[in-house]
Amino acid sequence: MADEHQFIEDGLQRSQINEFFEDELGRAGYGGMEVAKTPMGTQIVLKAEKPGMVIGKGGKNIRKVTTELEERFDMDDPQIDVQEVDEPDLNAKIVADRLANALERGWYFRRAGHTTIDRIMDAGALGAEIVLSGKVTGARSRVEKFNRGYIKHNGEPAEDVVDEGQGVAVMKLGTIGVTVKIIPPGATLPDDFEIAEDADAPEVEQAGASGEGVEDLLADVDDEEVPETEPDLPGGDEDVPDADPEDVIDEEVVEEVIEADETADGDGAETAEPSEEDEPELDELDEDVESEAEDLVAEMESEEDDADDEEEE
Repeated sequence: MADEHQFIEDGLQRSQINEFFEDELGRAGYGGMEVAKTPMGTQIVLKAEKPGMVIGKGGKNIRKVTTELEERFDMDDPQIDVQEVDEPDLNAKIVADRLANALERGWYFRRAGHTTIDRIMDAGALGAEIVLSGKVTGARSRVEKFNRGYIKHNGEPAEDVVDEGQGVAVMKLGTIGVTVKIIPPGATLPDDFEIAEDADAPEVEQAGASGEGVEDLLADVDDEEVPETEPDLPGGDEDVPDADPEDVIDEEVVEEVIEADETADGDGAETAEPSEEDEPELDELDEDVESEAEDLVAEMESEEDDADDEEEE
């Protein structure tokens, strides 16, 4: 069998054994188990609130459980050791079963949750969480949570430090799942730290201890000579010699440029003004207009005379 399949088989067998102990030892306050395989057989450590009920009168009950394990789960020589739980209020499995029994007896879920988590914190737990999921009050399922203190939900601390237990409350409307998580007192968490009271801290010399203030420090900065540095111009690191203005500017070239600008401005002004030759003579236009007007008046008069002659006829 492959390793993966062996892991699955071991986990399934462990879950089935746990359910068997829950059914058989529920009245004795079953608080969990630990299974370890040894060369001599299988070592099982049971945690119970009432170890006497687990063992039974004269060991009758424990022998019955051992025989059942050999026949049902095919275990070779199981050795069961029963240990009493010192503080039942800090065992997640026992607390979950108690809360489930309280719900089955008719306790209101909110009252039962607050009472249970208060007892856990009074026992000295660092943190606790209770989750109720199911039809707690009506026909619709929902989830109710009760939190106190500090709790871890993921990572290695959630597996190693947090004690988790489940229980089931069978109600008329349906089953209610109960999950309890507890961090026991004295648990070591990875984010814990301690402050050493007797540790000698090294002395740190501060700026204000010498008597100098902010103004003195600024005055010292102003007194220091800051070297003037010219900014580097882009285009190369070669040194450019200083040029003489007389060598750079030639007076003759400047005069020629000014004269060229003046001539250009003069030509532009002349072209901008209209010439007298292009302008039409106003007197000739007036005479033409008067002659055309006289011709039109004469035509109109002749037409009127013709019309009068026609009427007389």
